[in-house]
Amino acid sequence: MNNRIETITNILDMNKAEAIEVFDLREKNYFVDYAIIASSLGLRHTTALLDHLKNGLKPSENFNNVDESGDWVVIDLGDVLIHIMTPEYRIKYDMEAFLAELSNNNEDSTEE
Repeated sequence: MNNRIETITNILDMNKAEAIEVFDLREKNYFVDYAIIASSLGLRHTTALLDHLKNGLKPSENFNNVDESGDWVVIDLGDVLIHIMTPEYRIKYDMEAFLAELSNNNEDSTEE
């Protein structure tokens, strides 16, 4: 698995994605094992990063679903979810806070 994550992050990094973060969710009862978040430089770069991932990962990876909105692309690889966002969307939706809390939580957290 780590090889896959490294390949994904390398493709993003080589193509100028910024602030790439990987969240290990294997022990957290979440629907994927890993989530990766990266910032693009803008709308066109978001789409370009998706294309680079498709070219770099296929045919070894199965793209189960790709949801594109321009500012935010979500790529579902089954056990890995990749979020590519413009900086504005990344700040607005703050996925890091959610995923960091999830990855740091123990099984029973009742604090809100």
